Amino acid sequence: MTVTPTKESTTRWVVLHGAPPFTVDDLLTFPDDGNRYELFDGNRYELFDGSLLVSPPPMPMHQRAILRLARLLEDAAPPGFQPLHAVNLRAGPRDFFIPDLVVVSVEALDRTELMFAPDDILLAVEMVGPSTQMRDRHTKRAAYAAAGIPTYWRIELSEGPSLYVHELAGEEYKPAEKYEAGEVATLLTPFETSFDPAVLIRPRA
Repeated sequence: MTVTPTKESTTRWVVLHGAPPFTVDDLLTFPDDGNRYELFDGNRYELFDGSLLVSPPPMPMHQRAILRLARLLEDAAPPGFQPLHAVNLRAGPRDFFIPDLVVVSVEALDRTELMFAPDDILLAVEMVGPSTQMRDRHTKRAAYAAAGIPTYWRIELSEGPSLYVHELAGEEYKPAEKYEAGEVATLLTPFETSFDPAVLIRPRA
C-alpha cells in the first residue's frame, strides 16, 4: 500500500492511505483533520472520478452569500422541502461532492444518515470562489448533470453577483439562464422563489 501526501495548509500535511483513483469508501478512511465536516472550518474533501478535490474554507463574503441564500430558500420552501448546507452527496463509487447548498425532500432528510443519493437532490447550489472557478463552472456542472440532479444554480460572486440557472434536459443541462445583480429572478423549481442576486452580499440593514 502506498501513501500520498496532500497538503492541507501551509503548516500541516494529511497522509492519505492508498493511491488514486480513490473510492468513496477510501475517502471515509482518510485521517480526519478535526473539522473536515464542519460547514465553514477546515478543508473540503471531494472526489471526481476517483481524483481528490480539496477546497479551502470559504472566504467571508462566500459565507455571507451561503447563509443569505439558505435563509431565502428556507423562508420560501413549502412543507415537504428542506434547504441544507454542505451535505454529503455520493454520486457514484468514485464520485463524492459537498455542494454549498441543496434542497431535498423532508422524506429524504428523515431517512438519510450520512450521504444523500443523487435522486434525493432537487437543487444543488455552488458559490464560485477564486479557488473553485473551474470546478464549479465545468466539473461539477457535468457531474451533477450526469447524476441526474434536475436543477443546478451557479452563483458568480465576482459578477455582482450573478445567478446562473441550469435546468436538466436529458443527460445535460440546457444553456444557463442568467440573472444579474439588480434583476429579480423568479424561479419555479424546486419551488417558487424570487430574489435579486445582489441581496446575497448586501450588508444587513
